[in-house]
Amino acid sequence: MVLEFVSYVTVFLLTLLLVQTIFPYVKQRLYNLPPSPLALPIIGHLHLLSSILHRSFHGLSLRYGPIVYILLGSVPCVVVSSTEIAREFLRDNELSFCSRPQFAAISCLTYGDASFSFSPLGPYWRFLKKLLTTELLANRSLTNFQPVRNREIKHFLELLYEKSKLGEAVNVSEEALKLTSNVVSQMMLSIRCSGMEDEAETARRVVREVTNIFGELNLSDLIWFFKNLDVQGFKKRYEDTHRRYDELLEKIISDRVEVRKQKRRDEQMRGLHEEGEPEKVDLLDKLLDIVEDEKAEMKLTRTNLKAVILDFFTAGTDTTATALEWTLAEMIKSPWVFVKGREEIDKVVGNGRLVQESDVPNLPYIQAIVKESFRLHPPVPLINRMSTENSKAGGYDIPAGTMLFVNIWSIGRDPKYWDDPLEFRPERFLKPKTDVNGSGLMSGLGDVKGQHFELMPFGTGRRACPGMSLALLELTAVIAAVIQCFDWKLAVQPDGGDCMIDMSERAGLTAPRARDLVCVPVARSHTNALLIE
Repeated sequence: MVLEFVSYVTVFLLTLLLVQTIFPYVKQRLYNLPPSPLALPIIGHLHLLSSILHRSFHGLSLRYGPIVYILLGSVPCVVVSSTEIAREFLRDNELSFCSRPQFAAISCLTYGDASFSFSPLGPYWRFLKKLLTTELLANRSLTNFQPVRNREIKHFLELLYEKSKLGEAVNVSEEALKLTSNVVSQMMLSIRCSGMEDEAETARRVVREVTNIFGELNLSDLIWFFKNLDVQGFKKRYEDTHRRYDELLEKIISDRVEVRKQKRRDEQMRGLHEEGEPEKVDLLDKLLDIVEDEKAEMKLTRTNLKAVILDFFTAGTDTTATALEWTLAEMIKSPWVFVKGREEIDKVVGNGRLVQESDVPNLPYIQAIVKESFRLHPPVPLINRMSTENSKAGGYDIPAGTMLFVNIWSIGRDPKYWDDPLEFRPERFLKPKTDVNGSGLMSGLGDVKGQHFELMPFGTGRRACPGMSLALLELTAVIAAVIQCFDWKLAVQPDGGDCMIDMSERAGLTAPRARDLVCVPVARSHTNALLIE
């Protein structure tokens, strides 16, 4: 009887293996699918991928072309690495590819469909889109919070100045994340990281865990018979992260609700209560106003609030901090960039005051530095969507349920679009936009807001990042101030040699640096005067 059972199991497994082997070829004949490497049973093409997906996808595109069909376990995917085909998917077939994959970790951490970033198109998504663009991230709101950004940038510069006086190295990676976290946490919640174990510091650490989880592959999502097995310990990690985030936000929201109630009671007792919305302190107050508004277009719950706050933190902290690290690293490798940037700042701003956000429109070379950094190191290197219906793109059939990866990291390094693509050369964005001898090489003041598919660090279309204006304001102002105030030298190794700047990456949603950027700031002669003005 035991032998009979073993025989049945063996036959079943062999049959399963045969089906898994044959199915991709049957599907290839049923559909006109893009070129594909040889798939293995069960795991598909997972054996061809490293933990840094955009680099693995780039290697596949060099071998199989600008559109490749692969299987992540049993999940069908298309990888696109050219602007022409990306345009077909993201503009011509946008509605077919407006959904985001809903894997287990994403669903748990973003409260299901409550997140703006991952909710499907529909009334709720449109409501949040309107709320973000007309209220929370509108120009008026960004202007109101400009003093917060100015103050945090000055704190950052003062820390660098103190380190420069002592000749000490700075972990730029850590300090950049503190800077961006403090900006977002003050705009969102009116709290600031003190460097100790406080609410803002806890939020910063939890959000970094979230972005790391979003950048990893979970076998339980990809291989069907692992669906109910936590073979990597992945489920335990994301559930623990979600629990800690939820507890933190629940406390912050509950405390704020009590403060608002007490404020109203105090106003009533003083006879100062007036009809209308309460004074807006931060973005959480605006969200709570909507929660309490019985006439609101759509009723928001605590869950909605927590999901939207997580959207702000994940989109506005790690991405901007990572972009700041990469930009500074590239400039240190190319010191002439500092020279040209200072020439521009000296001409437009002078040495009598610190450069401000309002100066940025008059600093085209500083803007070009940021654009060039986005080209080589896009904050999120892969645009990820999920098809909701059968479609055609790139001359191939794309079945419903196919995951799309547009590799904007690869596009930014493609010699078809960029002259000397591996060089950090901001000057390329200062020339008139031309098509050099018909070759398609890009130059000129490239738009980074999704209109040009050669450079779309914030995505494009309906799913483009609504926080791009905030990110551009903050990042460009910090880079300009750093150029104005400091030179940089590499930290010294224990053996006395200079450290090399390691430009390698590690896995993560935002393609972070493999090693923290640690270097020594050297204050310029006028820096102290600028910081005490």
